[in-house]
Amino acid sequence: MSLIQEFKEFALKGNVVDLAVGVIIGGAFGKIVESLVKDVIMPVVGRLLGGVDFKQLYFNLGDKVFDSLEAAEKAGAPLLKYGAFINTVVDFFIVAAAIFVAIKAMNKLKRSQPAETPAPAATPEDILLLREIRDSLKSPK
Repeated sequence: MSLIQEFKEFALKGNVVDLAVGVIIGGAFGKIVESLVKDVIMPVVGRLLGGVDFKQLYFNLGDKVFDSLEAAEKAGAPLLKYGAFINTVVDFFIVAAAIFVAIKAMNKLKRSQPAETPAPAATPEDILLLREIRDSLKSPK
Protein backbone atom coordinates (compact mmCIF):
# COMPACT_ATOMS: atom_id res chain seq x y z
CA MET A 1 0.00 0.00 0.00
CA SER A 2 1.45 3.35 -0.97
CA LEU A 3 1.98 6.22 1.42
CA ILE A 4 -0.61 8.31 -0.42
CA GLN A 5 -3.25 5.58 -0.10
CA GLU A 6 -2.52 5.19 3.62
CA PHE A 7 -2.83 8.94 4.10
CA LYS A 8 -6.15 9.02 2.20
CA GLU A 9 -7.54 6.25 4.42
CA PHE A 10 -6.40 8.10 7.53
CA ALA A 11 -7.65 11.53 6.42
CA LEU A 12 -11.04 10.29 5.31
CA LYS A 13 -11.92 8.49 8.52
CA GLY A 14 -14.92 10.04 10.24
CA ASN A 15 -13.05 10.86 13.46
CA VAL A 16 -10.40 12.92 11.67
CA VAL A 17 -13.03 14.99 9.87
CA ASP A 18 -14.98 15.47 13.11
CA LEU A 19 -11.80 16.58 14.86
CA ALA A 20 -11.01 19.08 12.10
CA VAL A 21 -14.50 20.58 12.33
CA GLY A 22 -14.16 20.77 16.11
CA VAL A 23 -10.82 22.57 15.88
CA ILE A 24 -12.19 25.12 13.41
CA ILE A 25 -15.29 25.80 15.50
CA GLY A 26 -13.17 25.91 18.66
CA GLY A 27 -10.90 28.53 17.11
CA ALA A 28 -13.86 30.69 16.18
CA PHE A 29 -15.39 30.20 19.62
CA GLY A 30 -12.09 31.21 21.22
CA LYS A 31 -12.13 34.51 19.33
CA ILE A 32 -15.69 35.19 20.47
CA VAL A 33 -14.80 34.48 24.09
CA GLU A 34 -11.65 36.62 23.85
CA SER A 35 -13.71 39.55 22.57
CA LEU A 36 -16.37 38.96 25.23
CA VAL A 37 -13.78 39.09 27.98
CA LYS A 38 -11.66 41.92 26.58
CA ASP A 39 -14.45 44.16 25.30
CA VAL A 40 -17.43 43.43 27.58
CA ILE A 41 -16.57 41.72 30.87
CA MET A 42 -13.24 43.25 31.87
CA PRO A 43 -14.31 46.88 31.29
CA VAL A 44 -17.31 46.28 33.58
CA VAL A 45 -15.13 44.57 36.21
CA GLY A 46 -12.57 47.38 35.91
CA ARG A 47 -15.29 50.00 36.34
CA LEU A 48 -16.64 48.20 39.42
CA LEU A 49 -13.11 48.15 40.87
CA GLY A 50 -12.70 51.90 40.55
CA GLY A 51 -11.88 52.44 36.90
CA VAL A 52 -9.06 49.90 36.55
CA ASP A 53 -8.07 49.10 32.95
CA PHE A 54 -6.74 45.55 33.16
CA LYS A 55 -4.95 45.85 29.80
CA GLN A 56 -2.76 48.57 31.33
CA LEU A 57 -1.68 46.62 34.43
CA TYR A 58 2.01 45.67 34.33
CA PHE A 59 5.25 45.63 36.30
CA ASN A 60 8.26 47.25 34.71
CA LEU A 61 11.25 44.97 35.27
CA GLY A 62 13.71 47.52 33.89
CA ASP A 63 15.34 50.54 35.53
CA LYS A 64 13.69 53.28 33.46
CA VAL A 65 10.26 54.59 34.54
CA PHE A 66 7.49 54.88 31.95
CA ASP A 67 4.14 56.64 32.21
CA SER A 68 2.21 54.09 30.10
CA LEU A 69 2.30 50.53 28.84
CA GLU A 70 2.57 51.74 25.24
CA ALA A 71 5.65 53.85 26.03
CA ALA A 72 7.31 50.96 27.86
CA GLU A 73 6.58 48.56 24.98
CA LYS A 74 7.85 51.06 22.41
CA ALA A 75 11.10 51.42 24.37
CA GLY A 76 11.48 47.63 24.53
CA ALA A 77 11.48 47.53 28.34
CA PRO A 78 11.12 44.11 30.03
CA LEU A 79 7.53 43.98 31.29
CA LEU A 80 5.44 41.62 33.36
CA LYS A 81 1.93 42.18 31.96
CA TYR A 82 -0.23 40.71 34.70
CA GLY A 83 -3.35 42.51 33.40
CA ALA A 84 -3.18 40.53 30.16
CA PHE A 85 -2.71 37.37 32.24
CA ILE A 86 -5.87 38.17 34.24
CA ASN A 87 -7.78 38.55 30.95
CA THR A 88 -6.47 35.18 29.77
CA VAL A 89 -7.49 33.49 33.02
CA VAL A 90 -11.02 34.90 32.69
CA ASP A 91 -11.05 33.66 29.05
CA PHE A 92 -10.11 30.19 30.24
CA PHE A 93 -12.86 30.03 32.85
CA ILE A 94 -15.50 31.16 30.38
CA VAL A 95 -14.39 28.55 27.82
CA ALA A 96 -14.23 25.85 30.51
CA ALA A 97 -17.74 26.76 31.73
CA ALA A 98 -19.12 26.70 28.18
CA ILE A 99 -17.56 23.31 27.48
CA PHE A 100 -18.86 21.96 30.80
CA VAL A 101 -22.40 23.10 29.98
CA ALA A 102 -22.21 21.65 26.45
CA ILE A 103 -20.93 18.27 27.64
CA LYS A 104 -23.49 18.16 30.43
CA ALA A 105 -26.27 18.82 27.89
CA MET A 106 -24.95 16.13 25.53
CA ASN A 107 -24.75 13.60 28.37
CA LYS A 108 -28.33 14.43 29.35
CA LEU A 109 -29.47 13.87 25.76
CA LYS A 110 -27.62 10.54 25.61
CA ARG A 111 -29.32 9.35 28.82
CA SER A 112 -32.78 10.36 27.59
CA GLN A 113 -32.48 8.36 24.36
CA PRO A 114 -33.20 4.65 24.71
CA ALA A 115 -30.15 2.52 24.11
CA GLU A 116 -30.33 0.41 20.99
CA THR A 117 -30.01 -3.25 21.82
CA PRO A 118 -28.13 -5.21 19.20
CA ALA A 119 -29.98 -8.07 17.55
CA PRO A 120 -28.99 -11.43 18.99
CA ALA A 121 -26.45 -13.32 16.92
CA ALA A 122 -27.70 -16.28 14.92
CA THR A 123 -27.25 -19.59 16.71
CA PRO A 124 -24.38 -21.57 15.17
CA GLU A 125 -25.29 -24.70 13.22
CA ASP A 126 -23.44 -27.09 15.52
CA ILE A 127 -25.41 -25.80 18.53
CA LEU A 128 -28.70 -26.33 16.65
CA LEU A 129 -27.64 -29.89 15.80
CA LEU A 130 -26.71 -30.62 19.44
CA ARG A 131 -30.10 -29.29 20.58
CA GLU A 132 -31.89 -31.59 18.12
CA ILE A 133 -29.92 -34.55 19.41
CA ARG A 134 -30.68 -33.60 23.01
CA ASP A 135 -34.37 -33.19 22.32
CA SER A 136 -34.60 -36.49 20.45
CA LEU A 137 -32.90 -38.30 23.35
CA LYS A 138 -35.33 -36.74 25.87
CA SER A 139 -38.52 -37.56 24.00
CA PRO A 140 -40.10 -40.95 24.76
CA LYS A 141 -40.35 -43.46 21.88
